[in-house]
Amino acid sequence: MSSPEAALAALAGQLREDESVISPQVTDPEDAQPALGLLAAAGPRAAEARGEYALVIESVREGYLLHYGEPRVVLGADADLALLAGDYLYALGLERLAALGDLDAIRELSDLISLSAQLHDSQGGGQAANALWLASVTAVATGAAPEHEEGKSALRAADAAAAAMLWQSALRAAEQAGLGGRLKSTAEAIGFQAQ
Repeated sequence: MSSPEAALAALAGQLREDESVISPQVTDPEDAQPALGLLAAAGPRAAEARGEYALVIESVREGYLLHYGEPRVVLGADADLALLAGDYLYALGLERLAALGDLDAIRELSDLISLSAQLHDSQGGGQAANALWLASVTAVATGAAPEHEEGKSALRAADAAAAAMLWQSALRAAEQAGLGGRLKSTAEAIGFQAQ
């Protein structure tokens, strides 16, 4: 597996090699940085497979962006193809995690995918979605703390304090693992502003 820094290029290469209906839509990620993948790869839980964890996170992130944002690797797909490609990338990421045998991370990313859909359906995503991403990737990197689970429960209940709860739990976990600076730079890279 390639280095964590090359996760987006590795994803583009894999999608081209698949020779699927989305392969013609795959482009080089150019200046896009795999910020969330690098956060996951820096954590103690990814120590044995840093490149794989970065690729997993960036696969799921690209799927999310195909559904709700501006993708970096799969460009020019019509709306229906973008949704299918997003679902494919979600499955691809979870499949790679299953190969690593990381059931906790599979559970975390499954929650991330379902809660992201809930957020975008009810609240439009925004800062809460970014807080969820940062907290979930930190949980993959370091392990989930009880306050992280409480933050996700608050998000499910549409509690207005959920984003702040998730951010604070991610910050505590990251700082304990020596990743506080990495988390803050990742937050900046995805446009999250702590309140």
